[in-house]
Amino acid sequence: MKSKWRMPHLATLYFLLVLGIIFGSWICEIYGIKVSMPQTGEEIRVQSLLSPEGIRWWLRHSISNFTNFAPLGMVLIATFGLGLAQHSGFIQACIRRGMGEHKSQKRIILWVIFLGLLSNAVGDGGYILLLPIAATLFQWVGLNPIAGIITAYVSVSCGYSANVVLSTLDPLLAHTTQEAALIEIGYQGNTEPLCNYFFMSASTFLIAWVIYVITRKQLLPAMGEYTGDMSVEMYKQLSRKECRALMISLLVLGLYISLILFLTFSSYGILRGVNGGLMHSPFIAGILFLISLGIGITGMVYGIYSGRYRTDTDIIEGLTKPLKQLTLFFIIAFFAAQMFACLDYSHLDKCIAVIGANWLATLQLEGLSGLLVFIVFVTVVNLIMVSATLKWGFMSFLFIPLFAQSGISPEVAQCAFRIGDSATNAVTPFLFYMPLVLTYVMQYNEKATYGTLLKHTWRYSLAIFIAWMALFVIWYVLKLPIGL
Repeated sequence: MKSKWRMPHLATLYFLLVLGIIFGSWICEIYGIKVSMPQTGEEIRVQSLLSPEGIRWWLRHSISNFTNFAPLGMVLIATFGLGLAQHSGFIQACIRRGMGEHKSQKRIILWVIFLGLLSNAVGDGGYILLLPIAATLFQWVGLNPIAGIITAYVSVSCGYSANVVLSTLDPLLAHTTQEAALIEIGYQGNTEPLCNYFFMSASTFLIAWVIYVITRKQLLPAMGEYTGDMSVEMYKQLSRKECRALMISLLVLGLYISLILFLTFSSYGILRGVNGGLMHSPFIAGILFLISLGIGITGMVYGIYSGRYRTDTDIIEGLTKPLKQLTLFFIIAFFAAQMFACLDYSHLDKCIAVIGANWLATLQLEGLSGLLVFIVFVTVVNLIMVSATLKWGFMSFLFIPLFAQSGISPEVAQCAFRIGDSATNAVTPFLFYMPLVLTYVMQYNEKATYGTLLKHTWRYSLAIFIAWMALFVIWYVLKLPIGL
């Protein structure tokens, strides 16, 4: 009898990656692997996790590695608001009111895709907030909820650089580009946050089309009907009491949004940065908390006026119920946190990336062919180093002056980087939010593994990568403006 190979549990996979990092750091330290960071000239070398200092470091920081894991606090904060809105019935009421009896599958799929693509305007909130809502929306119109999670996931991750509005990533990358261009080549042209706006806006619609086609033609037929225990309430017209509660809660939400906008963009502007801008401002830093707070308040108001909440105990129950579903996330997140911390301590990822970038720079890349090779290189590096700002932090100082020799401007080099930085986000286990994504999937399928996601997401990554590269070639050949 043949044994069918099975992908290990994600927690086990992260544990095996920790062992791999430990072994790799030990070997690299033996050979004295070291690099100089292009932006600062600082020399970093691989640090072995098997050395006495490495062992002492892990024993001192094993707990803080977990508690300081960035997605952990963000997931908890977002879950408070989203869980309250779901528990009170507010989200279901919005779906019932918005959809009615006409359950258009095409409209729901497109809504999920575009919301995922636009979610980078609020940072990483799409991973936390959109995925469970997408599952509910898909199930509401008779589609497999896991397909909804996967569709939302690839929209958020593979389209992370594409948007028709300014995202939180735009000013961060533009700042690094501006610094590298000024220091290395004295360039003082257009390196503002909107320097890639035209291309990224067009990319949004291209990526949306690619995701929609694959979802309809491949993902949904492969997933089939959902037969698990997680069910949604069949359509029932809102009662007068529910309609009134929904109207009041939406009014409260409107007032809340107005207040936040006033505190951010008015002359009072206490949510802006000390220099009056949005970069590194309280508004950007606390955007996920502000969103969660707004959703939570709205859900609470709906619950009170609909009669669901009669005492404060009911509200507390709404806050705690969704946390019970995150037990698995905490387990996976512990091993993931140790893996990311060990990788950061060892400098293994940085050294590999910088060595690869230095080697690529020696090839004297020129013109369009050089840009395409650069995109492929960034795509590969992104499999082990997913932070866009970290990668561009050293790549910009290497490749902006290199491409400038063949007349390629810094904003075009940045645009090429952003394609490679996004396309493979959905397939790498090194993505910070992979534990949360799999936790959402396992609520509907307890046997799901990382392989369950990879079996479907690789098609999206490959298709988006090819389509995005083709669009870039057309844009470059026609010499269309990249941005504002």
